[in-house]
Amino acid sequence: LSADAVAARWRDESRRLRAALAGPEAPPAAPEEDVSAGPFAGDDAVAGAVVALAFPERVARVRADGGRDYLMASGTGAALADGSALAGARPRWLAIAAADRPAGAASARIRQAVVIDEDVARFAAAPLAASGEEVAWRDGDVVARRVERLGAIELGARPLRDPDPERVRAALRDGVRALGTSALTWTPAARSLRERLAFLHRTLGEPWPAVDDDALLGHVPDWAAAAGARDRAGLARIDVAAALRGLLPWDLAARLDELAPERIEVPSGSRIRVDYAPEQPVLAVKLQELFGWDAAPRLAGGRVQVVVHLLSPAGRPAAVTADLASFWREGYRAVRAELRGRYPRHPWPDDPASAVPTRRTGRRR
Repeated sequence: LSADAVAARWRDESRRLRAALAGPEAPPAAPEEDVSAGPFAGDDAVAGAVVALAFPERVARVRADGGRDYLMASGTGAALADGSALAGARPRWLAIAAADRPAGAASARIRQAVVIDEDVARFAAAPLAASGEEVAWRDGDVVARRVERLGAIELGARPLRDPDPERVRAALRDGVRALGTSALTWTPAARSLRERLAFLHRTLGEPWPAVDDDALLGHVPDWAAAAGARDRAGLARIDVAAALRGLLPWDLAARLDELAPERIEVPSGSRIRVDYAPEQPVLAVKLQELFGWDAAPRLAGGRVQVVVHLLSPAGRPAAVTADLASFWREGYRAVRAELRGRYPRHPWPDDPASAVPTRRTGRRR
């Protein structure tokens, strides 16, 4: 239909409704107002009610006050067309009679509409009205609230103090999927334990548990429930190290420190942390602390040799070896020649295999 035909149809419907409301004793209807400004200019109030009742799913509210973008009760977005007579007023509520969607457009274009108020919107779209509790992950956290809606249009909301725990758990599960393991607080102890468990799973396989992101995300909802977590802050309070240990049966837990120790004691008496790198475990320690040590321990029940990073007195890498005995015989002299002039206070014996290991300089000793 043309715009004039649509205007005529709504004028006729408006006249009929006015006559029905006035009753048989009503005086003759006044002449129709000029409608040259649009199909609903004759009687906006009546036309708005008619359009809203005819198309309740097209009742629309502006997304942001003063804007041109609207959301219909159906859930479809719509925008006032360029040059629309309503563009200047930018009303809060509209009843949309006609709209189209240009190719490639993100929302519909409003071609014909009339201004209504919220009361008319609620009355006309009453079958679409609903209220209920919503518990969902939104904007980076669990949001629990009681919401009143008119179709897709949210009319109002208030917080829920005691949401259903199962729905909270489901929302947290969505949040964990969105955030990944970054939702958890990874202390140094938790990171170290995860690396050790990953090493054992990689080397020995089952029953050592997988601790990659995908595997852990399957456990987080249970951890959250056990910790009483109800929001993102609750996720952050989970004791991740304790939760990881909880993945181990008692017999595996008893062997963890034997197969993948957090630290290894070296000949000087220092207990050095092992770096469980994905390629091979690394022990980074100052060279003088290893005098007399001809072999670093093997891990995972003897399956994997620790790689030793021999450090200068300043803590910089001087050599890398998985065979200390060979290093003392063949590589040490070159390192000694390079470093002893730079660090004269530290011991550089001719025979490191029989020298006393130390953490101190020669002068302090």
